[in-house]
Amino acid sequence: MNALAATNRNFRQAARILGLDSKLEKSLLIPFREIKVECTIPKDDGTLVSYVGFRVQHDNARGPMKGGIRYHPEVDLDEVNALAQLMTWKTAVADIPYGGAKGGIGCIPKELSLSELERLTRVFTQKIHDLIGIHTDVPAPDMGTNAQTMAWILDEYSKFHGHSPAVVTGKPVDLGGSLGREAATGRGVIYATEAFLAEHGKQIKDLTFAIQGFGNVGSWAAKLIHERGGKVVAVSDITGAVKNQNGLDIPALLDHKEATGKLIDFSGGDVMCSDELLTHDCDVLIPCALGGVLNRENADYVKAKFIVEAANHPTDPEADEILSKKGVLILPDIYANAGGVTVSYFEWVQNIQGFLWDEEKVNKELKKYMTKAFHNLKSMCQSHNCNLRMGAFTLGVNRVARATQLRGWEA
Repeated sequence: MNALAATNRNFRQAARILGLDSKLEKSLLIPFREIKVECTIPKDDGTLVSYVGFRVQHDNARGPMKGGIRYHPEVDLDEVNALAQLMTWKTAVADIPYGGAKGGIGCIPKELSLSELERLTRVFTQKIHDLIGIHTDVPAPDMGTNAQTMAWILDEYSKFHGHSPAVVTGKPVDLGGSLGREAATGRGVIYATEAFLAEHGKQIKDLTFAIQGFGNVGSWAAKLIHERGGKVVAVSDITGAVKNQNGLDIPALLDHKEATGKLIDFSGGDVMCSDELLTHDCDVLIPCALGGVLNRENADYVKAKFIVEAANHPTDPEADEILSKKGVLILPDIYANAGGVTVSYFEWVQNIQGFLWDEEKVNKELKKYMTKAFHNLKSMCQSHNCNLRMGAFTLGVNRVARATQLRGWEA
């Protein structure tokens, strides 16, 4: 099932549980605006090449729309639509005053030079600059983009609208970015995991972890688990996978990855097949890569007792059902990976105030927001007698529905 169909299914189930009016339900599902643009740039060799860019602005009932921009070959309108809708529910679950949006360009970033990436980003910004803005739609980095990408968007946008640091988040700190933003999604995953495990009388230091994906989110999650005394027994990324049942030395693995660009050939662990990571023997599985990795083919073989969804939509609905029957507890993506957008909110607030917070304050506020959101999610589970995914969806959908009704959506 593709990401959009799965997201719509979860939304409809939440709407049924909440007893939403059918007209309101339909209204909440329809995106506010879908943007598709052609981005034509000269390559370094002088040839012209064209890429398709998207921005889907899903909902603005609770505040400006917010969401990442990803550069990836599989970016299409369906995927961007699903992710924009997920952002609407995610910002509501975290209780930050945003709606949802998402953007992307269908390209292979590693095949483009830095100057080609800059030209592509600037052309994309030129095409959408009048549709984004501080109080309209605030982009952020996502897969295949980073702080430098946001710096180019900020610069290009500011040519049209004057100096506007709050138009994007995830910027370099020198341009108004927030301290703690780079680690925010991974750190938020850890705060979410701590709240989740505490509910079951467990702590990170007593458990084993397998992490799929060792990019920004996965590497920070691994580092913070290691610091808390947890054992990371297996890690994978697109270059391969390594395991060590006694626990990998994460700082050494990070150094190895930085030096060689890959996980394999690490002396402190054994090579394993990347596909085996999801079914590796561990207490907690943390998927931090692409969507749909847990599906009906592999769900039966998952050995973890807890799954923390650090990626967007890593579990297909069919896998969800299989895992539930096995008694596996899943902490859903729209809550578990909300740390990034929460600290993006803090960055936006700092830009509007023109005042920089220290990192300790950022992390303290993030922990407060993630812990409070978990307790709100749990109370929805108890009220509606549902699992954590539906607890998160009912929490998010209910908040957006209430805001929509209060604004007078039928007027």
